[in-house]
Order: sequence, then structure tokens, then C-alpha cells
Amino acid sequence: MWILMYVFSYSVSPAVTNDRSEWRLLPTVVFQEFSNEQRCEKAKLMLEGSLKEAGAKLKSGLEDLKSVGKADPAQIIIAFNVECLPK
Repeated sequence: MWILMYVFSYSVSPAVTNDRSEWRLLPTVVFQEFSNEQRCEKAKLMLEGSLKEAGAKLKSGLEDLKSVGKADPAQIIIAFNVECLPK
């Protein structure tokens, strides 16, 4: 058995929220079992591709908002890690 571990986290600048405290990571951790390494690696590649695409769309949207003075991509930090691990 193999385990796909997926960690996704983001943080929003306190300057863009009502919460004026420090930057905070808000992580999500997901585990999924696979019967073999090949299936796990295939899922990993698909998930990484989806996360990269989503990040690019978010950054593009924030760039559009920046051009009208409403947001800045630097106000959000997004990070992820996807790993296949033997069980």
C-alpha cells in the first residue's frame, strides 16, 4: 500500500482583512491510500498539475485586481506539497 499525502496551506496578509494580527498559515492535510506506487505517482502528478494551474489562475486574477488598485498577489502566500509514501 502507498499513501498520497497532500498538504496545502495559504496565508492572507493582515492588511487585506479585518484581522490585523500576523500572517498565519492555514494548512489542510489529506491522506489517500493507493494499492501500488504507480497509481499513487499518477495521482500525485495530476494533483500537482491542478494545484499549479489553480495558483496561476489566482495570481492572474490578483494581477487584474492590482491593476485597478484593489489587490496585490503579494498579499497572499500559497504553498503545497504532494508526496507518495510507502505504508
